[in-house]
Amino acid sequence: MLRLEALRCCSRRFFFWTSATRDKVLEQLQGCSGEDQVLDVVSRNKAKLSVGHVSCAVGLLWQFQKEKPQMLRTIDFIRTHPEFLTLRVLAENKISLMDDVMVVDMLYSVLRLNVEPHDSLVQQLVTEAWNRMDRFQMSTLSKFSICLSDQYLQHSTLMGQITERLSQELVSIEDVRVLTTLMISVSSLVSARLRDALVEKAEALLDSLDTSQYNSPRRVVQFLRNIKHGHRPLLEKCNQILLLSVPQLSAENISIIMGLYQSLQFNNCDFRLAARQRLTELADSSTDPVSFTKLFAALGPMAGRETREGLESTALLLADELNGQQALAVAETLEEIQCRNLPLINRIASIVYRNLDTYRPVEVARATQALIQLRYQSPELYARLRNILLRYLQTSVFPYEVTMLTRVLSMLPSHRLDEAVLSRIDAVLPQCPLNDLNTLAQAVAKWLRHDPSYHHNTPSHYVRLLQKLSQCGHERLRKTDRLELLLEELKYLSGEWFEEVLLEESVLSCQRLEGQITWTSVPEMALFLTRTNYLSTSILDQIAAVTVDNIDKIHYSATYATMLPFAVMNYDPPLVEDFFDVCIQRFTPFINSFDPHLLVLLGYALAVANCFPEEIIREIFKVDFLAKLDSQLETLPDALNIRIRLRLMELNRAVCLECPEFQVPWFHERYCRQHHRWGNGTITPIQQQIHKMLGEVLGGINCAKVAVLTPYFYGLDFECILDHQHKPIPYSEPRQLLISEDGKVQWSSGSSERENADLPPGAQRVALEFLDSKSFCKNSHHFKGEVMMKKRHLEILGYHVVQIPHFEWNSMELATPDAWKQYLRKKIFKDLPQPILNRS
Repeated sequence: MLRLEALRCCSRRFFFWTSATRDKVLEQLQGCSGEDQVLDVVSRNKAKLSVGHVSCAVGLLWQFQKEKPQMLRTIDFIRTHPEFLTLRVLAENKISLMDDVMVVDMLYSVLRLNVEPHDSLVQQLVTEAWNRMDRFQMSTLSKFSICLSDQYLQHSTLMGQITERLSQELVSIEDVRVLTTLMISVSSLVSARLRDALVEKAEALLDSLDTSQYNSPRRVVQFLRNIKHGHRPLLEKCNQILLLSVPQLSAENISIIMGLYQSLQFNNCDFRLAARQRLTELADSSTDPVSFTKLFAALGPMAGRETREGLESTALLLADELNGQQALAVAETLEEIQCRNLPLINRIASIVYRNLDTYRPVEVARATQALIQLRYQSPELYARLRNILLRYLQTSVFPYEVTMLTRVLSMLPSHRLDEAVLSRIDAVLPQCPLNDLNTLAQAVAKWLRHDPSYHHNTPSHYVRLLQKLSQCGHERLRKTDRLELLLEELKYLSGEWFEEVLLEESVLSCQRLEGQITWTSVPEMALFLTRTNYLSTSILDQIAAVTVDNIDKIHYSATYATMLPFAVMNYDPPLVEDFFDVCIQRFTPFINSFDPHLLVLLGYALAVANCFPEEIIREIFKVDFLAKLDSQLETLPDALNIRIRLRLMELNRAVCLECPEFQVPWFHERYCRQHHRWGNGTITPIQQQIHKMLGEVLGGINCAKVAVLTPYFYGLDFECILDHQHKPIPYSEPRQLLISEDGKVQWSSGSSERENADLPPGAQRVALEFLDSKSFCKNSHHFKGEVMMKKRHLEILGYHVVQIPHFEWNSMELATPDAWKQYLRKKIFKDLPQPILNRS
């Protein structure tokens, strides 16, 4: 098909010539079925070749290559062939005779045939195209923009002129292929206004797109990734087209699309399931290194255990045929799936080792990280990797590259860095965004801790660097005057250094700019507060107010992120009822459009906030929904799979306890028993101390039980039972607390329900919970939502709940055993109902 298109192109250009006389050279070119024949025609007709012949011949050479699989292409053969050199010389001499389309087509083809950008032919073609650019048709302009991108000229003056032209003539573009190509090319230069206009235009053109044209929606998704703009309506429209196109997609295309979705944090259950089915169908035919590597990278993370083991076996068989790039791709996939197949890991590592000299800095960093995460053991390999990384780091001038190399170096066994490396890091700090500063600080802090002199004398060069990192971070935060840019920088920040050094200043900056919160920034602002667990009532109040006023503009899927901090941090804004009501009303009509795992997370967040919309609860606990959820979970990473199953259990428990009228059955008994069978609780020295004190307060160690499981499998730190006169009742089977050397304690199970039935009349079961810092918001003593939900549920189960905050137990007021015991007495007995007196 592509060859016919090329031949038609040649025929059109020679229409007027052939109408008068036959063009034998053209006929010979049109009759060629391979690059050898094209080059032979060139060889035999050098003196007769016109500008049209040259253009047609070069175009055919690329078309023949394009039709072949990657591994069968012979571009190096063509590029070094004498007759191709002849074509290049002729093309350079005849540039002035070429029409506009011919100039751009020639430039496009020679770049695809790996002619260097500094070659005189390429440079003259670019110059000629620049001179004519104002009269280019938009289709020609889009192809020219690709050529500029191929030469890394995305930020050039030329690309700026193309961006301006696109802005001026956007309304007239009706070809979605032309539009999407230009969108990708100019993505680094678009303003917010042009971005919105491009998104609107793309939405309109995609409505009439044939589903077979999957490259156009893929390019739209790539554009959104490039500009870091997760526009959900456009993403969903693209996804619908791509979903219908899955039966036509190759493993490479699926891998690209999945990577783009991941970058945009967009996950669609239907696409993942369809993609997995398609990739499974392609597995039998993907037996060469090129196709298998792409299949392995796409299918491996989504495959079940049996399929994954089959893929690993095939990878081991093909390992010796892999080149450096393919081995790196396999290594990164093995890292992602947490592979422990030692023969395969060793084989891939040996290929990576042989190809280290061919890797670029970013590839060396990726290879190093993958091998470390795979726990590959080879001091020789890691020593060589360290030397290569150091060499790249000492010569790098790009802040992002210095940051990446530093981060990976810190993962390697190393005691200290020399001054040259620290000086290189120091030099790029003023140019680094917050995320890079955070990464560098974590690396420097790690080297500081591991330095042999750390415990004797803190090395001053590390300290000075950490001080400068802190200074640069604070300056960057204070100078920021746009909330949108600030949230973009804060998006992925985490870790000990950030929390200790920059978190407070980050929140202050957000509070300073909270007047800029709009409906577009509400989800990101809410996610930042949730992730940092920082209770800022002024920001949360502003989020609630903006949400209530603009709920119709907020995408229904963004309501989860918007409500999350209010649930997690147990905060009710002034408009609390209106806030939750409008959010629930916004997403309810779209319940069936949610991915199953996201709907479970949404339902759980609402349960934490003590909201149980009947429609969402009934939808989640339908048999069909749970079956679809099971299918989706098979395609998700193990960590997310485990988290979603836990949240489903917790939601099931909450609904059974708080909404019995919904008649949702408790179907997680087996799950919970397995979960607690394989996991032991951990008791801290403080909890051991409290247990001892309880024994003294209650009159015996057998009056307090430790590590108890309640009905519905809540774990309690301590439990005691008081009779109708508030006197402790010893447990029928006194039990010694067994603690292993690492602080592990076995939870008791099965006894609570049995003993609950045997409680004397008027007796009260008391649950005592020691609450560490994780139970409170970062910057206050405010209880988190999950702590309060557990308290509600324990009270429903009949417990009197006593909470012991860590800051009270560890306070200066409680510095003696007597003070601790008095504190426990007040906590246990003060809120109990008056004891029942025996009148007899």
